Amino acid sequence: MSRPLHRGVSGGGRLSVNGPDLWDDSQMKDKIEKEDLERNRSPGDQTYSPTKFLCRILFPDNSPSKHNLGENGLLSDPFSPGTGRNRLKYALGLIRLSLVGIILLALTGSFWWTISITSSSRGHIYHGYRQLQEQVVSDLRDIGQLSLGAANVKDIEYCPPESENFIPCFNVSENLDLGLSKGEEFDRQCGPGSRQNCLVLPPVNYKIPLRWPTGRDVIWHVNVNITAQEVLSSGGMTKRLMMLEEEQISFRSDSAMFDSIEDYSHQIAEMIGLRNESNFVRAGVRTILDIGCGYGSFGAHLFSSQLLTMCVANYEASGSQVQLTLERGLPAMIGSFNSKQLPYPSLSFDMIHCAECHVDWDQKDGIFLVEVDRLLRPGGYFVWTSTVTNTQRSVHNKVSLKKWNFVRNFAESMCWKLLAQQDETVVWKKTSLKKCYFARRPGVGPSICSKGQDIESPYYRPLQACIAGTQSRRWIPIEERTKWPSRAKLNSSELKIHGLLSEALAEDSLNWNSAVNNYWSLLSPLIFSDHPKRPGDDDPSPPYNMLRNVLDMNAHFGGLNAALLDARKSVWVMNVIPTSGPNYLPLILDRGFVGVLHDWCEAFPTYPRTYDLVHANGLLSMEFGQHSRCPMFDLFIEMDRVLRPEGWVILRDTVPLIELARSHAARLKWDARVIEVESSDEKLLICQKPFSRRQAS
Repeated sequence: MSRPLHRGVSGGGRLSVNGPDLWDDSQMKDKIEKEDLERNRSPGDQTYSPTKFLCRILFPDNSPSKHNLGENGLLSDPFSPGTGRNRLKYALGLIRLSLVGIILLALTGSFWWTISITSSSRGHIYHGYRQLQEQVVSDLRDIGQLSLGAANVKDIEYCPPESENFIPCFNVSENLDLGLSKGEEFDRQCGPGSRQNCLVLPPVNYKIPLRWPTGRDVIWHVNVNITAQEVLSSGGMTKRLMMLEEEQISFRSDSAMFDSIEDYSHQIAEMIGLRNESNFVRAGVRTILDIGCGYGSFGAHLFSSQLLTMCVANYEASGSQVQLTLERGLPAMIGSFNSKQLPYPSLSFDMIHCAECHVDWDQKDGIFLVEVDRLLRPGGYFVWTSTVTNTQRSVHNKVSLKKWNFVRNFAESMCWKLLAQQDETVVWKKTSLKKCYFARRPGVGPSICSKGQDIESPYYRPLQACIAGTQSRRWIPIEERTKWPSRAKLNSSELKIHGLLSEALAEDSLNWNSAVNNYWSLLSPLIFSDHPKRPGDDDPSPPYNMLRNVLDMNAHFGGLNAALLDARKSVWVMNVIPTSGPNYLPLILDRGFVGVLHDWCEAFPTYPRTYDLVHANGLLSMEFGQHSRCPMFDLFIEMDRVLRPEGWVILRDTVPLIELARSHAARLKWDARVIEVESSDEKLLICQKPFSRRQAS
């Protein structure tokens, strides 16, 4: 059970500008123990704040309904059980007079406080004390709104229990009713009515995930929708390296088994011509697309070698590969190219991996292999592990032999070079030379896409049967690209391809490095005061990681991702580029990050409770500044769905939009604070999602 939250939502706590780093715990123990001792001395509700104190005085608890609201939606008299009109007028008048007096006192105090700090240092971007002053005024305004018509604000309802793993746009039964089959029933169908206007609650016995690195290899069984039988009967190689131990599922990625992930990765490296998997980066490999990833064990093992593996798999109602991978804190999203292209640019990944991924590569005239070719960078690798590739078995199995011959010949027709074949694993290398396509015999292999067909960043377009990416300026062999980690900066010639100057990226990086430093200064005291140590937990091991993944809803150049790496935060970022804005996704992927195109008027292709932190800079202005294609509150419901309990939201935008966002956060029952940004007409909204439990039936 988690500790009660002590956040001082309405300004009762101080935001430390020079607070400790989110992952540095060396100076926090004494302070935390002292705060816990002081809290234990005073009985009652520990989340008591000045705003709640005012509400308790103005609206005593002897009323029959919450906030003293009568059955007709009006406020009951706070001084007597009667509900007469005169008493109501008297109460409202007294409240207004009290508000005027308190606001005058607050403004006077703010004036003298401003004079007192004019000579002090203002080196930091955020002003905690000033924020607290503004928070008091904001809370008083909220009380006034409550007194004038709190009944007009309708609380959002909770979704029914069967929706705890609900994902809009993925409904296999409805797709079957539409006549879709042969794998297309798993495709994403986002139409009217696909959303749910309710809050998705976690399972009854949901537990906060374990900290990294422990949480990467051990998860709580109750947090994911998988049966014990599914755990025991999981058949794929990367699936069977896990075991159920009481309440936990452990992933044995470092097992001594012969066919362990470590041995498997080492085998692939040798087939490419490398000494071991730690040399992948030297060969130009940084980002990997893992199709049908099992439960993420391949990517989890490579994570320590600075390789970033994105898992994509079909939607699964139970035993989902994507859900379990995300619960481990690893990159994953629902994706299927049965009929549509994935929402990634052409030439996006250095390697594409498929180990028993259940894709019939020989079907539909090889169009799935054409999509793999589109996503692979020049010189990239396609790794396929399957019983079909075992030539000794295929000799006795005509169906498997036919499939293997088709895939091998089709790969050759696309100018892929067969590097090696061992046991059931085959490795191909995509050509780095465009002239290979034109040297083919007429009629052999897929044709080259025309300029109209070769769209660099498609958004769920139908699959194309032609070779894409040849007309892109980003056609650069992986061996010639800047190696990781320097690749995150990109050299001047690489930036020129994207129409950027080195100075522009350097300035963006400088701004984000400062922003990330301030984010952690604001969040660290709050996180450590909320979670000094959970009952039964050992002391956290370095790097004291409370956050494992971040959803950046408007990633721009990927500056937040780069700043987190510069600050040595061991998190990964899902960089999302909205379809309504400029398309910087090719730039982000060329920097060695992972990301995706997305329309934020639709649901994100992920399971509930996916991300520890949701971040959006300027997204509200982009989507709702001048005109909006969908209600803003729908976006906030979606943010709540993908955010883990006790997860965080950081929004930066114009003052009017932040104020509107704050009202939406209140409806979602988030704890929210508004922070001023120096020398800007923008503000920050920092929120935390509460841990709301569903009562066991």
